[in-house]
Amino acid sequence: MRRFTTTLFILATLLLNLLPACDGLDEPYSANPTYRLSFSTDTLAFDTVFSTIGSTTRQFMIYNENDEPLSIESILLAGGEATGFRMNVDGRRGSLFNNVGILAHDSMYVFVEVTVDPNGGDQPLLIQDSVLFTVNGVRQSVLLEAYGQDVNLCKGGVTITRDSILTARRPYLVYDSLVIAKGVSLRIEKGATFYMHDKASLIVHGSMNASGTLDEPITFRGDRLDYILDDLLPYDRTPGQWGGITFKADSYGNVWDNVIVRNGTSGVYCEPSTPDRPKITINNSQITNMGGDLFLAVNCEVIAANTEFSNAAGSVLTLAGGSYYFAHCTMANYMSLTQREMAGETVSLDSKCLYLLDNVTVDGGGPYPIARAHFDNCVIDGSYEAGEIGTSGEIGIASGQPLTPRADGGTDFDYRFNHCVLKARESSGDHFREVLFIQETPSYRKVGGKPNQYAYDFRPDSASTAGVGKADPEVTRNYPVDRYGVDRLTASDGPTIGAYEFVREETEDPGE
Repeated sequence: MRRFTTTLFILATLLLNLLPACDGLDEPYSANPTYRLSFSTDTLAFDTVFSTIGSTTRQFMIYNENDEPLSIESILLAGGEATGFRMNVDGRRGSLFNNVGILAHDSMYVFVEVTVDPNGGDQPLLIQDSVLFTVNGVRQSVLLEAYGQDVNLCKGGVTITRDSILTARRPYLVYDSLVIAKGVSLRIEKGATFYMHDKASLIVHGSMNASGTLDEPITFRGDRLDYILDDLLPYDRTPGQWGGITFKADSYGNVWDNVIVRNGTSGVYCEPSTPDRPKITINNSQITNMGGDLFLAVNCEVIAANTEFSNAAGSVLTLAGGSYYFAHCTMANYMSLTQREMAGETVSLDSKCLYLLDNVTVDGGGPYPIARAHFDNCVIDGSYEAGEIGTSGEIGIASGQPLTPRADGGTDFDYRFNHCVLKARESSGDHFREVLFIQETPSYRKVGGKPNQYAYDFRPDSASTAGVGKADPEVTRNYPVDRYGVDRLTASDGPTIGAYEFVREETEDPGE
């Protein structure tokens, strides 16, 4: 009995000690008609919401900045959920809440979601509603708005089994996978956008012709349209938002023109094939910001021009065996958004920008020799210092087998850098012709970081940027305009090495 009495005494003492912390809960609510609530925003705006697919949750704050507690007579969702909005006030779900108390100088959360019904149109439709607050007979409101977009939903694994054309009338929302079957030809119209859900992938057995334009590119990106850091870092600039694109061994004759692929995990992978048939031709495109390797090809024929390959947690380009030609391309790796870095850790990239691998085996196949790897008027750059990692900075060249003697008695496989900018230790010999070996980062317009809201722009921003006016004019004649349509042949400081021509009028005083 004594032990029981002692326990009750201790509990009673603890409860008495806690009572002061509740001071104010029983205070009378103010009836002062001049008192108002304050809100963290007057408009809670959602990014585009795909019809039938619920939004992420957004929130705003209610503040009582007055010296007395208030009773909010009603918190009302004006449309009563008919518009698709839903709210949660201080942990409770509903569309109407009565007599909600808020202490002086206190606050509470209002969480909001929205699901948009199909509108039957191709363009986004504005959806609006309001949360209405009544205090002492005075009404205040916070506006809710979202754009609803009808989509072509590809869910559960979709396989295209006959020759088809995908139009740009509505975007495509891809869950799981989109597969082009063997022997099937798919054409994608200019302006088409593919929103890829988490881990979604595009798998090509047949062939894919994606022909966009400068003004209406074809885009593959993640389906998150909101921000991971408010007003600073959108998910669309964050790697690892979806899977990647795989061209299977039996896929040939693929063509990309003005295609943008960004923010996936595995980037583009061309499976082991045969280099005597074109695997893919890429022009005027951008492949960027991948959570792993950006572009990997094994024993394929790949041709690329006027294209940017940039930013990966792995390598930007790994070419193992096969035949490759790159002209006026920019290859750069200044990745700053790996998952570990976003968690606050300092991380050094462990891959070079470019790997050329001759006579290597891949997944038990091979060894695959490199028949040709030629780079004309290309930039190969990254965050490594030249020669800091290994002996060659941003370029790794290796052979997995003894090299086969050439007809001229040499043993090196056929790789060549002609009029290129290379961040690497200076080398001489037939493999390097009129090459600019650099030690420092060239002067680009934007190289990530908070000041640039993690955006990158690898266009040269100064006439003194490495490569400006240094391109091989004979090569440039075959590619007279850059990725953005700038005429290289008439540029006052050109032609410039890389995918982008320097334009003085946009960046400098013409009198300088």
